[in-house]
Amino acid sequence: MGVLHLVRPEKFDPLILEQLPGTPRQWSLGSGYAELAVGALLLVPATRRIGGAAAAALFVGVWPGNVKMAWDWRHEPASRQVVSLGRLPLQIPMIVSAVRIARNA
Repeated sequence: MGVLHLVRPEKFDPLILEQLPGTPRQWSLGSGYAELAVGALLLVPATRRIGGAAAAALFVGVWPGNVKMAWDWRHEPASRQVVSLGRLPLQIPMIVSAVRIARNA
């Protein structure tokens, strides 16, 4: 997903909360770099613990954007609503897994 944030940031710009400083594009690109950095940290055994903590923080940090997406898509066709709403509970096991990596690496 980090690469996709960098290649197609316009897809992620609408997820950015208006209250955040800077532009949505800055946040879309920054989150792409953050995702790539977290992935690299998780790949290296010596940095896996910090990678797990960084991943958990990243997943919690992007959750409001997914809530925004679900709200913004509330009048979209049912298929799009399922996608936007499905993202929310799917983040919970990702956060739990990241915390486990941070504790057990």
